[in-house]
Amino acid sequence: QVQLVESGGGLAQPGGSLRLSCVASGFTFSDYGMNWARQAPGKGLEWVSGLESSGRDKLYTRSVKGRFTVSRDNAKNTLYLQMDSLKPDDTGRYYCTRSRGRSAGSDYDYLGQGTQVTVSS
Repeated sequence: QVQLVESGGGLAQPGGSLRLSCVASGFTFSDYGMNWARQAPGKGLEWVSGLESSGRDKLYTRSVKGRFTVSRDNAKNTLYLQMDSLKPDDTGRYYCTRSRGRSAGSDYDYLGQGTQVTVSS
């Protein structure tokens, strides 16, 4: 069965960095677009970033562009999100999601259990 397992969350100070990882199993990782989404306290799920199956095309929501970098290693079935210059507004639970096809985007069919990111001084 499809499994997505995130890790790397934690507490960071404003301006700090964190690196999230998502290990995928149960499907051919290189056939699917993969994404990161987040849910802030009291809010809905927000798509943050993603990249298509080959990893060439990377997409970001406006609020994280220039600060976050998404990448994937298809040999390791792993998706990453490098988060720099963190802000308190980045606080939330971060989820790895699998797109329904090869493209990145907010239309997904699976998501992991999430990893908590808290940005606070």
